[in-house]
Amino acid sequence: MPEGDTVWLAATRMREALAGRPLTQTDFRVPLYATTDLSGRTVHEVLSRGKHMLTRIEGGVTLHTHFKMDGTWRLHRPGQRWSGGASHQIRLVLANSDWVAVGYRMPVVELVPTDSEHTVVGHLGPDLLGDDWDLDEALRRLRVRPEREIGPALLDQRNLAGIGNLYKAESLFLRGITPWTAVADIDDLPALVTLAHRLLMANRNHPEQSTTGDTRSGRAHWVFEREGNPCRRCGHHIARADQVEPEQPTYGRITYWCPHCQRGSAPSGERPHR
Repeated sequence: MPEGDTVWLAATRMREALAGRPLTQTDFRVPLYATTDLSGRTVHEVLSRGKHMLTRIEGGVTLHTHFKMDGTWRLHRPGQRWSGGASHQIRLVLANSDWVAVGYRMPVVELVPTDSEHTVVGHLGPDLLGDDWDLDEALRRLRVRPEREIGPALLDQRNLAGIGNLYKAESLFLRGITPWTAVADIDDLPALVTLAHRLLMANRNHPEQSTTGDTRSGRAHWVFEREGNPCRRCGHHIARADQVEPEQPTYGRITYWCPHCQRGSAPSGERPHR
């Protein structure tokens, strides 16, 4: 699933291509909006909110999209061949005289009144990439459930919006904390959240997502998707496991960590260094 910085960059590029210009064509390829035509209306703004994208259009309407696992927007010049997937994967098209924006594999496509955007993003916590980022509010939300494991707590967009599996795993490694550590047992929670914020900010202006400072293939991450490989710090093998919460016993999120460098609880058989 795309992280918050990926959606932020996509929104930035969409804003540069669409904002301030009237739409010459709209094509909604989802049943609910199959007959909707917004051509002639000006796009006022495109912005991200966590992993959500909001495209505000003249007439008080907002297009709400969410990438989920593999949705994407592709920008093309008029007459240019479209790329990004097969034609049956296209969910919507927004075009003006200079650009054609094609949305592929979008599982969430809906139109809402602009003054009712809270109905689709109002549940989100502070946005790590938002102008209104609020560290204190994010910490307050995380601490509401002090017994919760920090891995899923960071992924819960109701606590803070924008962190995905990559930045969760990398932030916890860099702070030396296992994903199974309880929120209450983290010595410096503000430092952890501040680090995640810094990593997202550092990567938001380019598609490469590096937490090591090296963008070369295979060198960009400390632990994410590196199971079985040696830790870049200690040489111990990087571990991988599903992390399951009691309220969702049939659903787990993959997580990665170094059992030697990261302190705290871990699945049996993987004993962290203390």
